[in-house]
Amino acid sequence: MNLQNRLEYILFIGLSYFTKLLGLKLSRTFAKGLACVFYFIIPIRKEVAIKNLKMAFPDYSEKKIRKIAIETYKSFAITLIETLYIPHIGNSDMINSLRCINLDLISRKIKEKKGIIILTAHFGNWEYLAASLALQLDFPMYLLIKVQRNPYVTAFMDRARTKWSNIVIPLGTSVRQIFKALNENQMVLMAADQRGNVEGIRIKFLGIMSAVYSGPAVFALKTGADIVISISVRQPDYSYKVEFMELSFDDIPGNNDAKVEEICRRYLNFLEDLIRQYPEQWLWMHKRWKH
Repeated sequence: MNLQNRLEYILFIGLSYFTKLLGLKLSRTFAKGLACVFYFIIPIRKEVAIKNLKMAFPDYSEKKIRKIAIETYKSFAITLIETLYIPHIGNSDMINSLRCINLDLISRKIKEKKGIIILTAHFGNWEYLAASLALQLDFPMYLLIKVQRNPYVTAFMDRARTKWSNIVIPLGTSVRQIFKALNENQMVLMAADQRGNVEGIRIKFLGIMSAVYSGPAVFALKTGADIVISISVRQPDYSYKVEFMELSFDDIPGNNDAKVEEICRRYLNFLEDLIRQYPEQWLWMHKRWKH
């Protein structure tokens, strides 16, 4: 297993330097070709993606489902290649990669000295969102991150994620660190779009009753932190656009469990609208409806 990890890491590093040699523009073209390999020739999670799409869009034709599926692979490959390029990208290019419609919303909240949960999703390029946002605000974020199976790849990703002063919090041993950061009026970025625990709450998402990750709602209620939904959308020129939206706590129920459920529902409703507009930019290759 150690040898496998090392070989995977060598491939990972090799791809990173390959993107440096090509430059970002040509690397994105290469990414599209790579996506076709892993969709048509060496299919990885292809059937999972197609099954998910059919569940979410039962009225779509087989042709339309498969068109979205291949575009999803291209989108993810571009995100991967862009992430591998992070060690080689300069500050100004990273800043310009993300167009923020109303960044002043977060700037005001920083001045209010309250904890802020930046609630995102595996959509567009979530890695560029975190990096560019920290640069534009000149205010680092804590990033709640799932640890990869390969420790060498995890170390590479952590170096990329902390290049502009962001701080990584590994998922699993993170509760105390998150509470500490929010109580000290820091920003914590979390993604809450993937499958929740089997015993957790369930909410209708894309027409399907879905296990939901409720962590952001729980942290917000316990610390008094605000939640700002921040999801990047890839544009035709390969830049990203994000429009920040404060998640309203108005008219939520008095019972704590009901509050958590309603906060999760409001986030998922926002995400669902984006997915329906840009289905190819969401990560369909995980077993979102496994239980």
